[in-house]
Amino acid sequence: MEALLDIRPEVAAALAEGRPVVALESTLIAHGLPYPRNLETAKRAAACVRAAGAVPATVGVAGGRLTLGLDGVEIERFARSKTVVKVSRRDLAAVTVAGGDGATTVAATMIAAHLAGIGIVTTGGIGGVHMGGEASLDMSADLAELARTPVAVVCAGAKAILDLPRTLEVLETQGVPVVGYATSELPAFYCRSSGLPLEARVDTPEAAARLLRAHRTLAPGCGLLIVNPPSEEMALASEEMEAWIAQSIAAAEAAGIGGKRLTPFLLERIAELSGGRSLEANLTLIEANAELAGRIAAAEADLDKQA
Repeated sequence: MEALLDIRPEVAAALAEGRPVVALESTLIAHGLPYPRNLETAKRAAACVRAAGAVPATVGVAGGRLTLGLDGVEIERFARSKTVVKVSRRDLAAVTVAGGDGATTVAATMIAAHLAGIGIVTTGGIGGVHMGGEASLDMSADLAELARTPVAVVCAGAKAILDLPRTLEVLETQGVPVVGYATSELPAFYCRSSGLPLEARVDTPEAAARLLRAHRTLAPGCGLLIVNPPSEEMALASEEMEAWIAQSIAAAEAAGIGGKRLTPFLLERIAELSGGRSLEANLTLIEANAELAGRIAAAEADLDKQA
């Protein structure tokens, strides 16, 4: 295990001392955002976790080792390289044995976090059921991972390009709690509301930490999703977003793009159609989620001290 898993000294020390740690996924660095915005966002997200009172642990496969706490040189390599592969659960063993670099999805980051003893992961948005997924069965491995890995994920919901009602239905079927942070509706990534009601809500990091603690006791072996809507200032209008998504999906179908290439293509196309507004909203919500994850991790660490 030690040969394949590399927990960097700052992260290891924080875990040993019972200090709060938040894991950050790295696909947004290598595949989700253009250079140099990807590098800037990775640094700012880590800084947000730190400012909230927790230690950031950016996760990725570096030189064949699943690493928690990528350093600045590695993060810049991920940001600039065109050869860093996208790594989910199914890819972890192959990429590590091959000795290469891999950017971890939410699913793979959850696995790394759980192996290291980290309870919270932050990202922009999770994957979900793709449009037409009821026929193609195309859905993200993030959903299955949430059902079997006991790690909380803080995000702005599932990416807006997905089938949100079916994504929420799959999570419900798998027994994954979806908890709104200061909202009673599922956010739609760039948009504050999807029209889909949620069963649970918290309004403070302390309340989120207590709910997490209860969930880990009463429903062991299952993850939890905390959804944080974008700010009113940066959120985009649902009508505009729906039009851009439809145009982007049509372009992807015309070009025969699918599989791992689909999400990056759609996000890039939407950024073009929105004149960069979707990209700015994406960057802002990534930072907001990182800050919230740090605050929840810190609140949970305080609960440990009080126990």
